[in-house]
Amino acid sequence: MAEVEKETILTPEGLHKLEEELGHLKTVRRKEVAGRIKQSKEFGDLMENSEYEDAKNEQAFVEGRILQLEQMLRNARVVDNHGAEINYMIVGSAEADPDQDKISNESPVGRALLGKRKGDAVEVAVPAGKMRYTILQVKL
Repeated sequence: MAEVEKETILTPEGLHKLEEELGHLKTVRRKEVAGRIKQSKEFGDLMENSEYEDAKNEQAFVEGRILQLEQMLRNARVVDNHGAEINYMIVGSAEADPDQDKISNESPVGRALLGKRKGDAVEVAVPAGKMRYTILQVKL
């Protein structure tokens, strides 16, 4: 069965940041790692060549990150919620449903909002960057 790819919600800034990282990995890092692999091959026996192993491991990491970023960008939905009002209900993880604005108390946003009062502001690190929330109202 084909795996359903998860939508990635990004701010315009987050999208730009990921696109820049992808471009850097493809144009700069790939060449650097390929150069390290080529240079380490000159040291002789690849079986006992730690520089070669390190370079191959780094190459695998870079290629994996490129694939991850390409998938995220392929499934990106860009939102600009600057100044938007959003109502969240903080619930347990079993009941969480972001489509219904029910967020888990274990999520980064849920954890940041728990215990806050009207007027409080919180900044939350999310994959797209930092999001700032100001609590306008708290209902129990």
